[in-house]
Amino acid sequence: MYTIQTLNKISPLGLNQLDEKEFTVTDTCENPDGILVRSADMHEMAFGTNLRAIARAGAGTNNIPLDKCAEAGIVVFNTPGANANAVKELVICSLMLASRNVVGGIEWVSGLTEADGDVEKLVEKGKSKFVGPEIMGKNLGVIGLGAVGVKVANAAVKLGMNVYGYDPYLSVQNALVLDSSVKVVDLKTIYEMSDYITVHSPLLPSTKGMINEASISSMRYGVRIINLARGGLVDDEDILVALESGKVARYVTDFPNNKLVGKPGVVTIPHLGASTPESEENCAIMAAQELREYLNTGNIRNSVNMPNVEMPRTGAARLGIIHRNIPKMISNISTLLSAEGANIENMTNKSRGDYAYTLIDLGQEISEETLSHVRALEGVLRLRIIK
Repeated sequence: MYTIQTLNKISPLGLNQLDEKEFTVTDTCENPDGILVRSADMHEMAFGTNLRAIARAGAGTNNIPLDKCAEAGIVVFNTPGANANAVKELVICSLMLASRNVVGGIEWVSGLTEADGDVEKLVEKGKSKFVGPEIMGKNLGVIGLGAVGVKVANAAVKLGMNVYGYDPYLSVQNALVLDSSVKVVDLKTIYEMSDYITVHSPLLPSTKGMINEASISSMRYGVRIINLARGGLVDDEDILVALESGKVARYVTDFPNNKLVGKPGVVTIPHLGASTPESEENCAIMAAQELREYLNTGNIRNSVNMPNVEMPRTGAARLGIIHRNIPKMISNISTLLSAEGANIENMTNKSRGDYAYTLIDLGQEISEETLSHVRALEGVLRLRIIK
């Protein structure tokens, strides 16, 4: 029986993935085996010795201390693609908000009163202040062709836009579903060719502030920029300067802050990208399934701090070993198992940066003495016996 702690309200459809015969789900637990989380900040949280996995019901994991978890042998999962359709729809909405000053028009109309005169006449007279271009026939640059970016690119093609895409890590799976009319180009071409730019990159040291004074200087005059991915991808100070000069016509962001709220040309959305019932359900279901799969089988799917490893179950005992990605680890582990006469029926090993994960199926149960020797190997961070 595994204990799963929820740090936020998780959709019942997700919790239903955890059979009550195998899992106890609670929001109060000192030392759970797994954690389901959405937005709760875990950076100052103390982790118990039983904690083996954290599943984030969403794509971003900025609220989870990934390095701390990796060092403790705790696998962290996210749910890529589960909220992709919700974000895609808001990006399409943002294209319209970036083009037509709908927000300004609504605010203006909402402020009219009988004292101002006949509203119908005032609207006809004042609507010219909110004119904006159509998106059909315009160039859209999509930075990041992951789960969301591909959907956005394909939808924009159907809306009659000329779409350029950039992604140095474009997967085969996403490439296969990308509309054939999307031109995959370098970042320089995106900046130079686009009337609209939408950013869908992860927030990494290499991407932080990627939309800045230098990149904006190479863009078209009057470009319209959309950021529903991560606030840190756009330099706030530089975008405000560009808006004031007219180089950027409008900036739509899902990440309001004190610098941006109320500034001319900025449309601030209150982080609604994944705020749909369908998205929250999809994320919860995927997160619970990932947690269940890892705890029950040792298989890792959609981890953000460990390699993804899956292997069909064979044999009498399965070992899941998280260790540093250093030489001779596999041979040292195999030597210890062979010394007891254990037959390795199946084994797989994959690495991700400084860390690696090895799954081993044995033809027999293994003694606690041998397991303790494996745990004591330099570089081994965690060993699980998966029944």
